Parts: sequence; C-alpha cells; structure tokens
Amino acid sequence: MTTPNERRTFAIISHPDAGKTTLTEKLLLGGGAIHIAGEVKARGARRHAHSDWMEMERTRGISITSSVMTFEYRDITFNLLDTPGHADFSEDTYRTLTAVDSAIMVLDAAKGIETQTRKLFEVCRMRDIPIITFINKMDREVRDPFDLLDEIEKTLALDATPLTWPIGMGKDFKGCYDLLNNRYIPFSSDAEDIPAPIDVTGTDDPKLAALIPADLLTQLQESIYLLQEAGKKFDVQSYLEGHLTPVFFGSALRNFGVGDLLEGLYNFAPPPGTQKATTREVLPGEQKVSAFVFKIQANMDPNHRDRVAFIRLCSGTFKRGMKLTHVRSNKTMAVQNPVFFLARERSLTEEAYPGDILGIPNHGTLRIGDTLTEGEPLYFSGIPSFAPEILRRVRLDDPIKAKGMRKALEDLAEEGVSQLFKPILGSEWIVGVVGQLQLEVLTTRIDTEYRVRVGFEQTQFETARWISASDKIELQKFIDRNRNQIAEDIDNRPVFLTNSTWELNYTKEKWPEIQFHTTREQAV
Repeated sequence: MTTPNERRTFAIISHPDAGKTTLTEKLLLGGGAIHIAGEVKARGARRHAHSDWMEMERTRGISITSSVMTFEYRDITFNLLDTPGHADFSEDTYRTLTAVDSAIMVLDAAKGIETQTRKLFEVCRMRDIPIITFINKMDREVRDPFDLLDEIEKTLALDATPLTWPIGMGKDFKGCYDLLNNRYIPFSSDAEDIPAPIDVTGTDDPKLAALIPADLLTQLQESIYLLQEAGKKFDVQSYLEGHLTPVFFGSALRNFGVGDLLEGLYNFAPPPGTQKATTREVLPGEQKVSAFVFKIQANMDPNHRDRVAFIRLCSGTFKRGMKLTHVRSNKTMAVQNPVFFLARERSLTEEAYPGDILGIPNHGTLRIGDTLTEGEPLYFSGIPSFAPEILRRVRLDDPIKAKGMRKALEDLAEEGVSQLFKPILGSEWIVGVVGQLQLEVLTTRIDTEYRVRVGFEQTQFETARWISASDKIELQKFIDRNRNQIAEDIDNRPVFLTNSTWELNYTKEKWPEIQFHTTREQAV
C-alpha cells in the first residue's frame, strides 16, 4: 500500500487545440493505465480519448468537463485532472485547480501563449501552483524556441529553463537534447516505435555527428552554448515556489517527449501540500480526515442516473465505510462506495491518502464547496461559483415534462454546468452561463440524459449578483422593495437580477448597506 508522500496530484491546462487531451492520453499510456492511446478526433475504428468520456466531447473533439484519472508510475500514484480548455467552461477549470498541487501548461509551438493559457496561468499564480511547461507539436513548422522562452518570461513574468532542447522542427525535426543528463533523444514519427535515448559526453560527441545533419548539429551547439552562458539555471526550489518553469519540448501526437515530461513530474512535482481553511491551515500529515468537494458530475453512468461528488482528500487516512461529518448540514454520513477514476471507468477503493481524488456516489447530499471531516467544522476557501455573463429564460417544449425539466436544471446547476435562478415572482426559470457553448451543452445534455426538450430565450435581465448584508432587516427591506428583480439560486440564496451594468451601479449607490457579490463564495 502506498503512503501519502508518494502522491502527485496535478492538472493539465492549455488553450483549446494545444494538444492537452492528446498529452493526457500519452501520459496514461506511459503510466500503464491504458494500453492503446485514443485520439481526440477519432475516425472509424480509432479509439476516442479516454479522458473525453461525455458523448458531446467525443463528437465535437473538445473537452467539456474536467476528467479525473489515477495511475501508477514506478513507486508514485499520480492523480491527473484533465481540464476543459474552452473559455466557456473555465469555471470548472478554476474549481479543479483548487484540488491540485501542480500543473502542466501545454503550449502550441506555433502559437505560443494564447488567451486562455494566460487566464489559467493567473489562476495558478494566485494559488501558488508550480508549473511545468510542455511545448507541443515540434514536428510541425513552429516558432523559434528562444522566442517561445522569451514570450513565457515576458508575458507570464516567469523564468523559463529548458530541460530538453529541440533539434530542428517540422519535417527536419530530429529529436531533443537532454540538458540534464547529456543524452540525445531521437525522434520517430511512429508513436509506437520510440527509439532509446543515446548517452553522449556533450554536444561535441562524435556520435552526434553521425546521427544529426551538420547544420542542425551546429545550430544545437550554438543554442546550448547560449543557454549555458545566458540562460537561467534550473532550481527546484524556485520551481516549487512558482517563480520558474522547467520546459520540455515534444510532440504529444507522436508520443515524443512525453516520457521525459513524466520523469520531470516524478522527480520535481510536489507532494500534497497544506490546504487553507477559513479558520486555519490543514496539514496533509494530520491524523484526522478532511476533504472538500470541488466537482459534481451527474449521469456518468446514464443507466443508473448516478451522481458523483469528486473530493480532494486533504489530511488523514480515509478508509472505506468510515463515517464523516458533512459540515454544511452537521450530519454524519457513511462513505460506503468511494471510487478511483480513469475518466468514466471506476474502481472501488478501500483506502486513500492526502492528495487523492475520490468519487462519492450520492443523491444530491453533497454540493460543490462542501467539506467532509471527522468532526471539525472546517470550511476550505477558494472554491468559486462566478456570476454568469449570459442570462436566459428556459422554454419547455412539452409542458407535461415540467417536473423532468426542473430535475434536469437542478441537477446540472448543482454540478456547476450553469447557474439556476428562480425569480420569487412568476413561474419561469432563468439559467446563467459564461458562454454560448454552455447553452448548447445544456440543451444537448437535458435532451439526451433526461429526455426533455428545452430551449433558451432572451430575458430582460443581463446581470446577476448574489446579495448579502450584515443587517438582515436591511436585506429583507431591499428584497421587499425589489421583488420583481429578486431570485433565489439552487441553495435558496438571494440574487439580484438587473437590466444593465448601469442599473447595478445605481442600485449599489442607492443601497450602500447591501453587498453585491460576483462569486457565490463571497456571499456566504
């Protein structure tokens, strides 16, 4: 049985189409969790990506929801969280990043740092999450590697130290040079036939002259000399503190450079760290169990209408069947069927340790942000639900299915796919999302998983804010005066709906005792 210091829990972040899900597949392959790597856009008999388990993900070739995968590599258990790259699903990614200790940032070597990469990096920085960078698609025509390093340093204010260096690019890509171990890593376009690295004494080793064209060898020697003279030396502590990112080059599609990346994770990624609660910091070495829910997923198994809460274990040794306190309700619950994941595939677990990600099947008891402990009333901070940018009224095609529609809307709101608001006047439902693609996901999932057809129409409201006040009488007075603009969310918290940003600002000035919150966490 493994022990807590043998866990590494990490996320993979990137802009869409940088190759994140393909890299995830190859890491699982390298860790022995799967035997045939899937492809994001599979055709014919090709396998789909294991991490993209939802039907829409398979047909569209994008990641819509975070996936959790546990695998063993040598003597370490890795918990890999594959996150959506699309900006419309960034809230799921933000919450997922609360559950990890490090991250891999994937960059397209032709495009460098893109919008969503920058946003996700800032979330990592806020949480002091150390990052390893994988520059992908080197077997295509790409930008100069020094330009990419310079962009990382200038755009992200992060020192970038390459641990491997590319030799050529595109059709002339010959592999990488291992700067830590003085090895030549030959490239093969056949992902299933990976040549063994070749030990050398340096870039002037005669063996290299026989393996690499003269012009590329000269370019390599000049690049390595420049890196040694002017580059940042790799420092593990600086990486762990979030000031430096080690950089690997490769091609996830060709399974090249992934083994070096996995070795980098094995050697440098941090073990489970301290988790911040509202009252104190929780250490992984504490004896008593504590954990928080960072994700809810409904209908992973449509045949059983299941509902799984994903928890990050923060401290203690969890054992199957143990009784834990659900802090929000102050009730005790026995956790009988905890599972580890390989995307949708599950395996029952008897024990788990800090850093592990577990799935707990439940029927709506657990919500995002909930805490489970052995009795201490802990609340872990930093698990947000953001105010939506798009509000739409729900239209039901068949009135007979109103009950099914409500069930679907509430389930998916609890899961975090959307926000759900019920105005205190009238009978309509309003959903709030970050982007248009979320509405498409909602429509499809409600249809396929609940057999209910709905549409979404414009509403008079444009903005939503959770409201609170230290003076409860003043809060009730505000609600009474603005009943036509007050709704309740899935947890019956009051929400103020406005027609415009101007109206919101005017209302703030008129009611200075009321706080208007952009995240649900602030309203607690």
